[in-house]
Amino acid sequence: MNHLKTYILLAAMTALFGGVGYLVGGTGGMLIALVVAGAMNLFAYWNADKMVLRHFKAQPLEPGHPDPRVRAYYEDTMALAQRADLPPPKVYIIDNPQPNAFATGRDPQNAAVAATSGLLGLLSRDEIRGVMAHELAHVKNRDTLTMTVTATIAGAVAMLANFALFFGDRDRNPLVGLAIMFLAPIAASLVQMAISRAREYEADRLGAEIGGEPEALARALEKIEAYARQRVNVDAERNPAMAHLFIINPLSGRGADNLFSTHPNTRNRIAQLSEIARRFGRPTMSAQQASNTGPWGARGGRPKGPWG
Repeated sequence: MNHLKTYILLAAMTALFGGVGYLVGGTGGMLIALVVAGAMNLFAYWNADKMVLRHFKAQPLEPGHPDPRVRAYYEDTMALAQRADLPPPKVYIIDNPQPNAFATGRDPQNAAVAATSGLLGLLSRDEIRGVMAHELAHVKNRDTLTMTVTATIAGAVAMLANFALFFGDRDRNPLVGLAIMFLAPIAASLVQMAISRAREYEADRLGAEIGGEPEALARALEKIEAYARQRVNVDAERNPAMAHLFIINPLSGRGADNLFSTHPNTRNRIAQLSEIARRFGRPTMSAQQASNTGPWGARGGRPKGPWG
């Protein structure tokens, strides 16, 4: 169902692009905008992983790390990748108190996953496995490619909207041009965000299958969102365009309108995972009344990561 939603939203984005191009007054401007936006996003497709990892100051990990928490995170990620029939990803850690994680890379052969020190300090080991299974699901689904395509079309729509005001049909009411300039990019952004939300639901579903612990992922999402609201991710705030990469919106500390959120409501995600847990014959969050304490952190306490 989530794949179907993505295809429908991609079709809507393409239709919006074609409609704005027609209103501009022909195919010439539409093709130029598409070529420019495509070139920009093609560069991002090949280099986005390096730019993202550099922006968040991610440090690569190797086997045998001296910190047992970091070592377990690395080893569990490799084991989950093998279970998902994926090539071994590059594993990174980010020295950041906000608990969060993301995956990047243009394809499974060039994938990288990263977790913050805050995440390792807050979650129990099974919850971290649930998070990494979710990130590997993004890798398996090639979500980077999907989001690059939507970014390409959204960028082209924005360019065409600007062309509409200055180079559109001179006989058209100027207010129409202004409406296109402001409303078309907003519409494209909303569709882009809807696609991102659909991909999160799908990654939760597949991640639950890869890790086999949907209830652990549900607990992790609840904890991450609660702490993310308390700790501002400065690096994410500097570049909000990267927010969609993370498992939970890293901008939650500043508040976000649901309409413009790149992530689905966490309660809805937990409800989906609870249903999957029932199908697995596993206890749900409400049933098991699980303690949120783990070997690396506890609810209500200050999460401690590998850097204290």
